[in-house]
Amino acid sequence: MFENKRFLITGGAGFIGSELVHQLAEKDAEIIVVDNLVNGKRENLDDILSNKVVLEVEDIRDDELMTKLMQGVDYVFHLACLGVRHSIHSPLENHEVNATATLKLLIRAREAGVKRFVYVSSSEVYGTAHQVPMTEECPTYPHTVYGSSKLAGDCYTRAFWTTHKYPTTVVRPFNSYGPRSHHEGDSGEAIPKFLLRALTEKPMIVFGDGTQTRDFTFVADTARGILEAGLSENTLGETINIGYGEEFAIKDLAKIVAETVGKPEAPIEHIEPRPGDVLRLYSDITKARELIGFSPRINMREGLKRLLEWYQAQGINPEELLRNETVRNWEK
Repeated sequence: MFENKRFLITGGAGFIGSELVHQLAEKDAEIIVVDNLVNGKRENLDDILSNKVVLEVEDIRDDELMTKLMQGVDYVFHLACLGVRHSIHSPLENHEVNATATLKLLIRAREAGVKRFVYVSSSEVYGTAHQVPMTEECPTYPHTVYGSSKLAGDCYTRAFWTTHKYPTTVVRPFNSYGPRSHHEGDSGEAIPKFLLRALTEKPMIVFGDGTQTRDFTFVADTARGILEAGLSENTLGETINIGYGEEFAIKDLAKIVAETVGKPEAPIEHIEPRPGDVLRLYSDITKARELIGFSPRINMREGLKRLLEWYQAQGINPEELLRNETVRNWEK
């Protein structure tokens, strides 16, 4: 089904986006990646760039450019966004990129005759779980402008299906980890930060008491779920959770990471809670299992082992990598 099909992937040089591009490239698809490299990295794609995988270093807010790039595209997978912590110090820009730009892309995609628009949302739209595990029908009470702006994108995407019967799908990944994940800046996340800090014998920083939980999925599983949901006829007009279906308290996760790197006594330091932090996320992936046959393949300990091996293969001293870490990364 990939022969003579053209995919446009926004945010395709980022963490999850680059994994999605790699999986599509293995299927010999023709891919246009649009990424301004604010969070994405060219090196995430260096090994697969070719005449069939092209990187356009551009901003999705450039309406004229995106109109041009949509021509002849069969599938749009829209992952470009600015993250949770960014939304705390720069809420207007966060909304502009995550919400307004999504609406404009939907308009341009429909006008260009793109056959399918897949919006990659976030579990942050739910806010703290009111019930667990969390189905797609759970109430949405986002805690941050990021979660709110992603929810706006959800609604715009579904509206194009409801109003115009334009083929769309909303995918809500829960937290992901794995190769090419972010430890730096306002995109830095718990698992890569824990891993690098444990390797360098620096205390792993836990915000608050560490009882807050997350449902972590290895990035290869996340990207596979996004791809399968975006290609299936069963998911037209649907909203689909992609997660592992297990929750970990952050304080327990830090100990598992320490064990993985061979430093089980690595110190943990608790500091003030992060503003707007969601307290509990735990996915119900029944719908994904029923509609697309999705099931995660890589458990936490195996995934952490693979992430450690990836960092080791980079040949960069963990101390050097940590120079780009920002602990309180919600501060401007």
